[in-house]
Amino acid sequence: MSNRKYYDSELEALNTALIEMGQAAADAVENALQALCAVDTAAAAEVVKGDTRINHMERDIEHRCMTLLLRQQPVASDLRQVTAALKVITDLERIGDHAADIAEIVPHLGRMNQSSEPALNEAVQMGRNAHQMILNALDAFVRQDEAAAREVIASDDVVDDAFDAIKRMLGQKLAHDPDEVDSVMDLLIVIKYLERIADHSVNLAEWVQFVRTGKYKNEDIF
Repeated sequence: MSNRKYYDSELEALNTALIEMGQAAADAVENALQALCAVDTAAAAEVVKGDTRINHMERDIEHRCMTLLLRQQPVASDLRQVTAALKVITDLERIGDHAADIAEIVPHLGRMNQSSEPALNEAVQMGRNAHQMILNALDAFVRQDEAAAREVIASDDVVDDAFDAIKRMLGQKLAHDPDEVDSVMDLLIVIKYLERIADHSVNLAEWVQFVRTGKYKNEDIF
């Protein structure tokens, strides 16, 4: 096998590993949302436990990237792809962390459920939008589709608007019943993690332009 064919096969393997890690992070968010929706402590514990796997995947991909950089002399486009991969796995690892963070809060929500707590219902919907952003960002990155990446970035406004709306709902709830301060604070932390998940999805989308053009956020890098 020629050096170029070997390098291409290694890049393809790297891309496959990225997709697997991205799906694992997205699944963690989805499972955390299901646990949140049902206030299911057992399901939440599984999400927390599963974060270790995502961390292992990050280290494996990081090793793959460093091996490619050290053993080969990549052309500019290859170098951009490997560099972007190193950045992407950081965002994916943080998404996994935030899913686990949300899951850790679930046991503290007590008897709260979607039917009795409108803010929880809105938080779950916010989370579903953030989850879809992850999937769309991963798809845009794999296909190197700049138009799709821009759509992901624009969709962050929906999550941000939901964050602001839920904050107002929780403020009104606390004003009406100060004894609910603990549940209000817990849910406020949950939506903050969901907002961060959406932000990391935006980061994933922004690396599409870098791989294609060498620019990040419209600024030249190399």
